Amino acid sequence: MSPLKSDLFTDNKPMSLPVKDWIIRKLAVKMMLGEKTIEAVVNHQFQEANKALTKHKSLEISGFGKFFFNEGKAVKQMAKFESQKELFSRILENEVLTDQKRKSIELKLQIALDNIRDLKPKMYVDDFPDLRGVEEQFDTPREDEDSDHRDE
Repeated sequence: MSPLKSDLFTDNKPMSLPVKDWIIRKLAVKMMLGEKTIEAVVNHQFQEANKALTKHKSLEISGFGKFFFNEGKAVKQMAKFESQKELFSRILENEVLTDQKRKSIELKLQIALDNIRDLKPKMYVDDFPDLRGVEEQFDTPREDEDSDHRDE
């Protein structure tokens, strides 16, 4: 067992502290590095994991587990976001909204649009190949077997 794994989860996390921040603090102390450095590494890992999940629809983190993109759940989420988009757009057409209410609805609309933007690339990839356990095959130039017989 690695020295980090043995001690990382033995202390209880404070309820007021997000898990990510707690992990960053624990790693910074354990590795004697600055929190900013650890945070940069953790953020990079999350970004790369998200890219991999978008591209391959599954992600395995050694010692932590395997995650799959759930197509059915994504379809339901997309329908919810589209519904929110339509609702908030209709509400904004109403001219009797107070400035505070209008700003609130605009923010909710933007969140729905951002969710749609983020989810769409994961859902609508028609040319997604399933490469689990398969190496890429390259075409190699082959000579036609009958070419020798044609010269005769």
